Amino acid sequence: MQREPPTMRISWICLAVVSAGILGFGLVVAVAPPAGDALLYRTDALATAGLGLFGGLITLVPFRRCERWAWFVLWFYPLFWLAHLVFRLPPGTDHVHQVVFIALSLAGLLLPKREFFRQMPISVRRVW
Repeated sequence: MQREPPTMRISWICLAVVSAGILGFGLVVAVAPPAGDALLYRTDALATAGLGLFGGLITLVPFRRCERWAWFVLWFYPLFWLAHLVFRLPPGTDHVHQVVFIALSLAGLLLPKREFFRQMPISVRRVW
């Protein structure tokens, strides 16, 4: 079995932390929604938890296998957090966590770029 490069390990851990944060926030709000329209909050919270769960699964399986499609799909994370920061969307009012999640997701995607885009041997390439 081949060991993964340190940059790959750091990158999937960064993306897993972002996924866990999204999943955790969704679960907390689903269990204890803020005052107001509890049904709407729970619905949004379950969708958020699903986003965190799917992102985590993509990170832990195809991303770690260096499947290029997973790298492209996970660019949703920095865009998601950038939109939250620019439009001052919840959760919270300090927005520090959004900057942290943007940094983590960018690090997680940029560190292993070579792993995803190195030249494959001819025997492995697909003919399109």
